[in-house]
Amino acid sequence: MSKPLDQNPSAVLDFQREKRIGLSEAVFCARKSPGQIANILARFEEHATSCLLTRLDQKKFNALPSPLQKQLDYDSLSSTAFFLDPNPKPHKIRVAIVSGGTSDASVCAEAARTLAFYGVTSNSFQDVGVTGLWRLLERLEEIQDYPIVITVAGMEGAIFSVLGGLIDAIIIAVPTSVSYGIGSDGELALHAALGSCAPGLVTVNIDNGYGAACSALRIINKLRIV
Repeated sequence: MSKPLDQNPSAVLDFQREKRIGLSEAVFCARKSPGQIANILARFEEHATSCLLTRLDQKKFNALPSPLQKQLDYDSLSSTAFFLDPNPKPHKIRVAIVSGGTSDASVCAEAARTLAFYGVTSNSFQDVGVTGLWRLLERLEEIQDYPIVITVAGMEGAIFSVLGGLIDAIIIAVPTSVSYGIGSDGELALHAALGSCAPGLVTVNIDNGYGAACSALRIINKLRIV
């Protein structure tokens, strides 16, 4: 007879991850109960280690014990929180976050908060999608000043190729689930990013602002860009 599944499994935390790869373990809160999250954070507190929480929605945050809520720097737009003060060493490099529309704001915010956790400043250029190409062209000179550009878009993801053909920055494409019908919750934008004729685009998964920021951080850390 098979052993029944543990309905409240204990997390196996990786406190050595930052030493290995330069990025500490984050707590992905989707499908975790408030009790599980609280138990995980207690372990981080025992180690006097700060952590980043992602996909922590408002309802779940409100369900956490009040004393724990007070220890969290929570941002509802990005559904992220900082537990304990990360106190990162500031980086001189800045990252641009460019979005096709304001409907992509939550994904942009997740990327920005992840960068901030590690001391990297980002600037946002929102709602510059190519349907009104003049919106992007008006900001292009500013965007060109950034060595790394996270580009966030849903629908058909056209901005990935357009921006990839206009600037020489490292471009990290984030397709989002903002779409109608055939957009299939971001799959069309994902295919556009993967199939782009603009060479050298880096692409992460749908709605993965956290992953895009981590790609930028790996580049910054490996090149020792401070």
